Amino acid sequence: MDEDQTQTVELPERIVSRVEKRLPRTEFDTASEYVAFAMEEVLYRVEDDTDGDEGAVDEAEVEDRLKSLGYLDE
Repeated sequence: MDEDQTQTVELPERIVSRVEKRLPRTEFDTASEYVAFAMEEVLYRVEDDTDGDEGAVDEAEVEDRLKSLGYLDE
């Protein structure tokens, strides 16, 4: 799949609602753009932190990042 192709991912309405509320305070025009960026950030950090060990994920760091992005309650 090339980088411009997309697929649909279903999210709980509560997450979509939270993303849409945050949109005016971001540089993104759509919830899809915001979520794609957030996922890229999370994946980058998780993949970067593993240093080749796919099982060694710092769960606290991932959780902190998800909280800062508004996906988890504080």
